[in-house]
Amino acid sequence: MGENSEQPIKSRPPLGLPSGSVRALLTLLIVAVVLVQVARGKEVEPLWTETLMIALAHYFTSRRFIRLAPDAIRRMEAEGQVEAESHPLYLPRRTIRAVLMLTFLGFAIYLYRQNQLFEPAALSLLGVVFAYLLGIVARGVLNWWTKGRRTGTVEWWEDLKAAVVLIVLVSTATAYLMDRSDLVPHQLRNATLGLVLFYFGSR
Repeated sequence: MGENSEQPIKSRPPLGLPSGSVRALLTLLIVAVVLVQVARGKEVEPLWTETLMIALAHYFTSRRFIRLAPDAIRRMEAEGQVEAESHPLYLPRRTIRAVLMLTFLGFAIYLYRQNQLFEPAALSLLGVVFAYLLGIVARGVLNWWTKGRRTGTVEWWEDLKAAVVLIVLVSTATAYLMDRSDLVPHQLRNATLGLVLFYFGSR
């Protein structure tokens, strides 16, 4: 039997679920734990917050590493050169992302009605999450507006974002490296993290 007759071996996703399903479940569970802790007025351990941000960043990252035309993707999938990209938990495309975004929005409304929105724990958590999600929304709007083309306006916007986030982060990092974190107001620390997350979300 010749080499050309061999069929490519397709990898099986964990538990036989569509690709991304386990990540979706893990992310939803982490979100649930963090939001319940904040709603109960309990301090959220840094490990949970850090895990949440890593999970969100990983989940909202495009699962394909290269951009291909839809026809090229379908052809390569039919030839077995790339695996077909299924949707997590058998749900329509982007459902989990929409659920996550609506969950945080609904949680912010809930905290506002309970007069807890401006408490330190809630502001810290929602601030960084919404900064990252805002970056993702900004990227989607920009891609829709420009139809994915690189224009002078897009390059100007990317340069502006990079310059602002670098200036703010360098200023904050310099104070920390000089062991003078007291020079950085608490609001600036939060703004720095928010800007960095917005930048990553918008890339």
